[in-house]
Amino acid sequence: QAQLVESGGGLVQAGGSLRLSCAASGRTFSSYAMGWFRQAPGKEREIVAAISMTGSATVYADSVKGRFSISRDNAKNTVYLQMSSLNTEDTAVYYCAAKSAGIAFTATAYEYWGQGTQVTVSS
Repeated sequence: QAQLVESGGGLVQAGGSLRLSCAASGRTFSSYAMGWFRQAPGKEREIVAAISMTGSATVYADSVKGRFSISRDNAKNTVYLQMSSLNTEDTAVYYCAAKSAGIAFTATAYEYWGQGTQVTVSS
């Protein structure tokens, strides 16, 4: 079983940047594909980005392509989400999630979840 803890959220002005981190403990981190999801008030949880077990493959939501970058450091059991050119529509609670085997695009495919970190972008 994996335990996930996100950090790095906060308040940032539009156009700014933030880097989220998700530290994992438990089973071998490198055996999990990892994903970042977000949920804004009144909206469904949506995928932001995902990365394969080795980091060789990544996928992004269209809304964040070219602005966000997902990466992982298996030696540190950590996955990152670098966010730049933030806008008010990026305001949400951001969740880190883990699943065995390959990348998936839907929240229901992920087995383990962190508690979330709030990202608020002001105009």
